Amino acid sequence: MLNTESPSTQHTELDLYGTSDLVSILIEDQVHAVDAVRAAGAELAGAVDAATARMLEGGRLIYVGAGTSGRLGVLDSVELYPTFSWPHDRAIGLLAGGAGAMFTAVEGAEDDASQGERDVLSVHVAANDVVLLLAASGATPYVMGALQAARSAGALTVGFANNPHAPVTEQADIGITLDTGPEVISGSTRLKAGSAQKMALNTFSSALMVRLNKVYGNLMVDLKATNAKLVRRAIALTMHAAGCDEALARETLLACDHHVKVAVVAIRLGTSVATARERLAAAGGSVRRALDLA
Repeated sequence: MLNTESPSTQHTELDLYGTSDLVSILIEDQVHAVDAVRAAGAELAGAVDAATARMLEGGRLIYVGAGTSGRLGVLDSVELYPTFSWPHDRAIGLLAGGAGAMFTAVEGAEDDASQGERDVLSVHVAANDVVLLLAASGATPYVMGALQAARSAGALTVGFANNPHAPVTEQADIGITLDTGPEVISGSTRLKAGSAQKMALNTFSSALMVRLNKVYGNLMVDLKATNAKLVRRAIALTMHAAGCDEALARETLLACDHHVKVAVVAIRLGTSVATARERLAAAGGSVRRALDLA
């Protein structure tokens, strides 16, 4: 029996616990998710480096999964645009059962390997793409079908599983095992297995965006200011990174469509927005290198 499916030997009378103890146990069990991601750090770093080269060549991130794993992949893909201005068409989430399965479970969809293959082929996966394959069990047919299609197309495949020696991690180019063990509610991989996958995806995609110059220092200077909250955040980030007052930050951001990178370079160097854009382009989008070009 898979570790993730095995009945836990701890808390075998969980249903008898008082509410305070019940909540404490469920929280405490999540520590194992952190440990599992930490143990996979070297493999995650390798995946980031391998993916960076492909993204610089115009590749895409394609997330594939079923159930909780698939929804976590979709979540990570969707958040890259507002956080890092990563284009929508370069972060694609494929979920067993289709888009509707994001909100309503589509039973049996995960068992269709041929649909996983068709879904990957439908987005015209190519050699510069990075396909992230997510399966708590490590053997979900939909995900395995997608893996075979992605490998045939020459894409970089990165498999995530919560069980050691899983088919998806052993057959992918890079395997990331998040060995979270049995769940405190036996078999419910939406618990710490899901938490570990969420952390691993956050770590992978955030580190990748840092490598792609979407961050200056530890500031998210390539956000997309699509609402009032993010406009305020863009102003605060510009003030902090450029060392200017709010009035200058607002004025400069208005002139460059609230692109924090451009505003910071323009203010720091005392140049026009157009010149700041040119410097950033010459520096490969790196704020630090654009400033050094002065």
